[in-house]
Amino acid sequence: MCATCGCGDDAGVRVTTVGHDGHTHDHDHDHDRSDDADRARTVVLEQRILAKNDHLAEHNRTWLAARSCVLVNLMSAPGSGKTTLLEHTIAEAALPLGVIEGDQETLVDAQRIEAAGCPVVQINTGAGCHLDADMTARGLRALDPRPGSVVVVENVGNLVCPALFDLGETRRVVIMSTTEGPDKPFKYPQMFVGADLVLINKIDLLPHLDVTLEQIVGNVRAVAPAAELLPVSAIRGEGMAHWYGWLERLAPASGQPAESASDNR
Repeated sequence: MCATCGCGDDAGVRVTTVGHDGHTHDHDHDHDRSDDADRARTVVLEQRILAKNDHLAEHNRTWLAARSCVLVNLMSAPGSGKTTLLEHTIAEAALPLGVIEGDQETLVDAQRIEAAGCPVVQINTGAGCHLDADMTARGLRALDPRPGSVVVVENVGNLVCPALFDLGETRRVVIMSTTEGPDKPFKYPQMFVGADLVLINKIDLLPHLDVTLEQIVGNVRAVAPAAELLPVSAIRGEGMAHWYGWLERLAPASGQPAESASDNR
């Protein structure tokens, strides 16, 4: 069991490339273990786990920069619309994209991304509740993005643990849907504080909800004043051009090295 977040590793981690040769890589996700009763030992193990992860994340940044690629860590609660957002982005944004899908089980989301016409690798974490830098490195090697690509990691649906783990990303994006209510930034502040961009999705449903966009925006601003905010409806297209523009500005210019993300964290 992971000392940092308590996720189990009984099912292991599987990395699957979808839409190519169908080859599957199975491997175990190693976790340091600790006695829950020994809080001091747990803290030390947490520090070691995160320090090791941060070291691997810097290796990912170096690997990406050498290929003039950038990495976007896309996080949210389950059902916020991450996969739908990516399907429309693949179809409508003028960008070379690659996707790493994170889920505990199934290839459902990866199959949707592949059907949309984008290279994709599925990482199944088993009982794990987040991706880490090592899993991301394996996914990047399997994806093998072409130079100049924007690689998007659709992280496991979870507003807690993914916030702790640097994957080597250039930017962190959090999706918050209007149907989740206005209080998510206060309940899960770590996720929002670390965000470079917050997408407020499903604004088309606001007329049917007992919440206003102003409430949601105000609560996000209270917790994460430095984050950019974009209200969107992925399924209706509202605000999506601004999202595409944000990605296009992030993408490396042809022949130019990728931006160093460590300066932005």
